[in-house]
Amino acid sequence: MRTTIRDIVIVGGGTAGWMAAAALSKVMGTQRYTITLVESDQIGTVGVGEATIPPITLFNGVLGLDENEFMRETNATIKLGIEFQNWRRPGHSYMHPFGMMGAEFSGIGFTNHWLRWVKAGGDPDNLRFSAEAQAALAGKFGRTTDGNPNLPKINYAFHFDASLYAAYLRRFAVARGVTRLEGKVVDVTLGAEDGYIDSITLEDGRVIRGDLFLDCSGFRGLLIEQALGVGYEDWSRYLPVNRAVAMPCARVEDPVPLTRAIAREAGWQWRIPLQHRTGNGYVYCDAWLEPDRAAELLIERLDGEAQAPPNHLRFVTGRRKSCWEKNCLSLGLASGFLEPLESTSIHLIQVVISKLLALFPKNGFEPLLIARFNREIERDFTYIRDFIIAHYKTTDREDTPFWAYVKHMEIPDSLTDKLESFRRRGEVQAENFELFKEPNWFYVLYGQGLVPDDYHPVADVMAEDDLKLRLAQIRSAIVQRVQGLPTHQAFLEKNCSGA
Repeated sequence: MRTTIRDIVIVGGGTAGWMAAAALSKVMGTQRYTITLVESDQIGTVGVGEATIPPITLFNGVLGLDENEFMRETNATIKLGIEFQNWRRPGHSYMHPFGMMGAEFSGIGFTNHWLRWVKAGGDPDNLRFSAEAQAALAGKFGRTTDGNPNLPKINYAFHFDASLYAAYLRRFAVARGVTRLEGKVVDVTLGAEDGYIDSITLEDGRVIRGDLFLDCSGFRGLLIEQALGVGYEDWSRYLPVNRAVAMPCARVEDPVPLTRAIAREAGWQWRIPLQHRTGNGYVYCDAWLEPDRAAELLIERLDGEAQAPPNHLRFVTGRRKSCWEKNCLSLGLASGFLEPLESTSIHLIQVVISKLLALFPKNGFEPLLIARFNREIERDFTYIRDFIIAHYKTTDREDTPFWAYVKHMEIPDSLTDKLESFRRRGEVQAENFELFKEPNWFYVLYGQGLVPDDYHPVADVMAEDDLKLRLAQIRSAIVQRVQGLPTHQAFLEKNCSGA
């Protein structure tokens, strides 16, 4: 068993590599450990993961980043949720906002009280009880740091230029002692006795030795797959989209504080507004749409002048069977791929980094810790997978072969159980450790047209007049909060206007 862990080698830059380098240099330091990142300018990065979810604020907080500076440097905008257009059926839209729906009382989730109210004739627009949704629809945002317990806080994440984010973190990490080496890895040397990675060899002959290796090499999985051969679990039977074409276009309006996911004939199109441009992409399945035609359709649907040629990507949805194998961890696309429908790609990088820091080996690689790490990562991937599948499975659409397929496809038992539970009384029984909680599931499933048959019996205990008063108070607090916010554009201009 190897006992000395001093030299950490990160293979690959991009968002994953520099997030890892920044976090390790900040938390572990570079006095006791050496951190070396190897990347090649010859190898491009995907660089289209521009939308995030609220936990990114925790990651930036651990690094101690100044949020306004970070937003300026990455041309970031605010994201309050995702608007889904055409998913239930053409012409229909709904929103998955961040944060809670309403406010919990009587010891049960708010949705139970709301369902009771709706079944008695109340307004079925659940977005009226989301501060984030109301702010997004009004094009407003402000940091709610006034500490007023009577007004809801505004939960938020960011849209940013992923390439600029990686460059920003690169400057951060290098300033804290991380060594960057330019070079292309051409060989990986394994130990003859234990099969651990001993070193990597660069194209110019340099040999880089290490104790712990992080594979951030993208889809190819240079270390975790090509060298260690851990295998890949293919989930394309549940998530058949396997290609994407991405293209930025010129900004044509003030950026809205939400991502748009627009269902199309063989998949869906993203629209991500940044300060300096708009990110666009079409995620689709090539069984029903040719790549050239996908690019043509995306170009036709741009709302501004294209700023780059189409960037075509291929992938297989799934995950590595082991994220940590021997002395190697995989991050980002090297660890697996879940389509960016709910903006979880960057979050999963953050999850791996946080679990690595929590279980960081001191004097060797303990099999029990590695097994625990892999179980937790598998669990995280699986629960997110099921949440994404639910967007497709619950559609009313059968107007194209793609939508007919996903509507009628078999799904994992874990998702079947959640959908049945939701149909019975509006709850999916989400575990505490799951990323997506009860309100997240409610926003999506209700938005897709699933109306629960019943609700928790405790919701019937409160007198009807008391319930109406409580709902009116929550609604009033949301209106008051949103009315006091500046416009999203005014917030950007005042605090973090980019280039």
